[in-house]
Amino acid sequence: MAGEDEKNLVEILEENHPIDITKYTNYVHSPQCGAIATFFGNTRDTFDGKTVIELRYEAYVPMAIRCLKSICSSARSLWNLNAIAVAHRLGSVPVGETSVFVAISSVHRVDALDACKFVIDELKASVPIWKKEVYSNGEVWKENMEFLERIPEIGKIRSCCKPKVKVEGDEVVKTGCCGPKVKVEDDNGNA
Repeated sequence: MAGEDEKNLVEILEENHPIDITKYTNYVHSPQCGAIATFFGNTRDTFDGKTVIELRYEAYVPMAIRCLKSICSSARSLWNLNAIAVAHRLGSVPVGETSVFVAISSVHRVDALDACKFVIDELKASVPIWKKEVYSNGEVWKENMEFLERIPEIGKIRSCCKPKVKVEGDEVVKTGCCGPKVKVEDDNGNA
């Protein structure tokens, strides 16, 4: 629907900057669209019987932005969408406040609803944003269920982070899941 000029608003907000729900909802609103689907991720007050004080988020922001833009492009390839807005807070997010917000508009509700679920699920599974849950009696870094469910998939794509060396023709190539292939040369510049 948006064509070459995809209408996406992707933001990672620094600490102490609450998400302005109205801003993102207004961004996706359009008279040609009959649907706006939204998702609010809020800090709840308990988890597994523990009292939650706050959530704390950290991110590798440049990569997080790139990942979120890629997720938006993937959503557009699967559904007919008008506009997408995604915002995620960093730092402390007290109980009751929103840490992540997704808004998507489309002509019909099915596209907006399905794409909204896809975007939040992909965000939780793959974007480099880390969450620490702070309790009244301690704290713990949390893994998202969506990420954990993908571990078998990741193993099929990448076997591990240990570098490997193999010979391709006359070249010695170092490979590993944490980076691109690198040609290994000796001190004389020979492969």
